Amino acid sequence: MDLNFTPEEQAFRGEVRAWVRAHLPTHISDKVHKALRLDKADLQGWARILGAKGWHGWAWPREFGGPGWNAVQRHIFEEECALAGAPRVVPFGPVMVAPVIMAFGTPEQHQRFLPGIMSGDVWWSQGYSEPGSGSDLASVKTRAERQGDQFIVNGQKTWTTLGQHGDWIFCLVRTNFEGKPQAGISFLLIDMTSPGVTVRPIITIDGEHEVNEVFFDNVEVPVENLVGQENQGWTYAKYLLAHERTNIADVNRAKRELERLKRIAVTEGVYDDLRFRDQIALLEVDIVALEMMVLRVLGAEKGGKKALEVAGLLKIRGSEIQQRYTELMMLAAGPYAVPFLFEAMEAGWQGDQYFAGGFPGGALHAAPLAANYFNYRKTTIYGGSNEVQRNIVAQTLLG
Repeated sequence: MDLNFTPEEQAFRGEVRAWVRAHLPTHISDKVHKALRLDKADLQGWARILGAKGWHGWAWPREFGGPGWNAVQRHIFEEECALAGAPRVVPFGPVMVAPVIMAFGTPEQHQRFLPGIMSGDVWWSQGYSEPGSGSDLASVKTRAERQGDQFIVNGQKTWTTLGQHGDWIFCLVRTNFEGKPQAGISFLLIDMTSPGVTVRPIITIDGEHEVNEVFFDNVEVPVENLVGQENQGWTYAKYLLAHERTNIADVNRAKRELERLKRIAVTEGVYDDLRFRDQIALLEVDIVALEMMVLRVLGAEKGGKKALEVAGLLKIRGSEIQQRYTELMMLAAGPYAVPFLFEAMEAGWQGDQYFAGGFPGGALHAAPLAANYFNYRKTTIYGGSNEVQRNIVAQTLLG
């Protein structure tokens, strides 16, 4: 298999690179390169810039308003965005629910929901996990009872990422309690401004409001918001999860963060330490190996062949790499990485009082490292824990 890019693909890379660097606001890329806090305006602002170009749905086919890029072109686009310092696109709309609506929704649902996703104007959230139903999604208990032309939804979702900004949420709900658990699940689109929807923050170990609990108390949802057939939602959920776990691998962000690690190591004077350099080299080899795995999948897809069933494996290796580079950044900065400074994640924070007084010698690049490290402990858990994913990979690939 030839994993080299063709001249046409290299030319496409040049076009994407030039456009991204011309349109990506510098105040946003500066935050990304320094691992500072991104707010809703940053994330949605970039989404709308992409949407105006028709690239917020960069993986969409032309028939639904996308650019119609092949798998390799999509990879190149994602890589150039990451290396330029673009925020990671919030995936719940364009990457997750949109493909489900395209594949299983009605023409009316296409017209109603897809334009707002492409433009970046409508913020979508994901309603999958529940207390006791994380990796075991088939055990969801949030119920939707059919009453005439609407469903009445009651239950709770948890770990809803950025749900405090959500306009709509796509949910797995139980519409039948008989037979196998997977056979009674439906896929429902819910307006988060509906009466009875309550969003409560969960503050994570790094002090951020990133995830939430979402409660549904007799929420009325029109039947036309059901995607596909009632009680067939498990099929649509699996379709979506393949997109999510591949997206979680995020090899392009890993390549950008590898360069950040090297910059920190040079500044901290540990880049010439052979033992530390060995650790950087090992990480770089793992990132290259992950990229080769991604390219194999993309090459198979581009050639019209069935891609290897490795979505779970991509998630496992990608999440472990993300944790590893945050660890090495902490090690590079040594004791200066130890303080946990919530306010240091804000752009423009100088830290004069702290670093110039209470902790002399500390550099500004060290200030966000503890928060990054704490936050990335989640990567091996969300999207299906790595322990569960290893079982799935073993069963799929080894039988």
